[in-house]
Amino acid sequence: MTVSTGLAIMPSLTLAARASATRSTAKALTVPAHMLPHRTPAELLAISRQGLVEAARTPADGLRYATAHLAALRAAAAVLAARARPEPRRRNRLTSVWALLATVAPELGEWAVFFAAGASKRAAAEAGIPRAVTAREADDLTRAAEQFVEVVAGSLGLAYQPALEGLPS
Repeated sequence: MTVSTGLAIMPSLTLAARASATRSTAKALTVPAHMLPHRTPAELLAISRQGLVEAARTPADGLRYATAHLAALRAAAAVLAARARPEPRRRNRLTSVWALLATVAPELGEWAVFFAAGASKRAAAEAGIPRAVTAREADDLTRAAEQFVEVVAGSLGLAYQPALEGLPS
């Protein structure tokens, strides 16, 4: 099930959370070793959340879009770090993290398709192409990335409680 946000179609947060909660704990799928991240899932999620904070504070639409997309990419890497195991094979082809995510975590397949579709737009925004991204697209992607990061955190069992601003630590 997908939810229309006007310009884009993104997976339903409820459906993804339900699928994640009910997924079976099958053995880890193999992924080419060079594709696996060298950080823990918790570290990757923390970096992803930092990216979301940075995206929210970025006024330029293209940079906001690119930063939010990279935050989602890091969350996808957290899933790969948690669920995939290395395959001892040579690097013979390039594989998208989004394609690997759909293989390793089928319940996140709609999210993978959604973010893979935005990869070329992110590249254009990073290259500084004027008007590659509208303010609406940047805002929509930022919200989608926030939802995706929370779905990933839930599927990995990594609870998160943000610090309340204004309170002493």
